[in-house]
Amino acid sequence: MDEQFVRNRITELRLKKDISEYQMSLDLGKNKSYIQGISSGRSMPSMKQFFEICDYLEITPIEFFNTEKKEQPLLREANALLKDLTTEDIEAVFPILLLLRKKANDQKGAEP
Repeated sequence: MDEQFVRNRITELRLKKDISEYQMSLDLGKNKSYIQGISSGRSMPSMKQFFEICDYLEITPIEFFNTEKKEQPLLREANALLKDLTTEDIEAVFPILLLLRKKANDQKGAEP
């Protein structure tokens, strides 16, 4: 991955949210041309700024770089809920998840 990927990906994700470069720059607490500078290749965000951009776009850094598999919003929310559970609660939920995965795999195998 290169700088062009980062610039293009920020632009792609920003457009999906229908946010202007100007508005995103201001929302991030930067000068009005901050995002335009990144998009045009004049600058690159620092790691701290990159994490702020991901937070702003409501994605994880993994989602930023993973362009092949788009995580569903419901899956993201379920993952966040699982992170808040105790080990005991996760152990109670885990067999259900295994059963659902088996069911999904069985259905995939049955498709012509």
